[in-house]
Amino acid sequence: MMSVMIALTAANQKNGCLQVLKGSHASGRIEHSLVGGQNGADMERVNQALKIFELVYVELEPGDTLFFHANLLHSSSRNNSENACWSIISAYNLASNKPYLDEPASAYTPVNKLPDRTVHDFATKKISADADFLNPINDKSLQK
Repeated sequence: MMSVMIALTAANQKNGCLQVLKGSHASGRIEHSLVGGQNGADMERVNQALKIFELVYVELEPGDTLFFHANLLHSSSRNNSENACWSIISAYNLASNKPYLDEPASAYTPVNKLPDRTVHDFATKKISADADFLNPINDKSLQK
């Protein structure tokens, strides 16, 4: 299993960039539960990991891509700046590695291969810092 993060806008400490505990993936899987409306790692274990592993702020420029192990402890903080911090994170695993509860959100979905030209054609478009990814129909910066 691995995750891939692609920065759509600049990410830095001021706007809440990703933070990772370098090497924490070697600790193995840490149980997760719902914390503050989000699924998060057991904080008792995270607090112990903070004593052992280096905290690294992953500052990225638009288009930068980070590949990381599925067990790497990671989080982000609040965006206290006037600048947007947009990224996409996708998690990948073998189709044979089915989720324990077989939840639809984590279930296997085949990837349709697109022609190589698709990436080049999309690269000529720009995404504005105020892009509305939750309502792309209303966002003119995401339309052709």
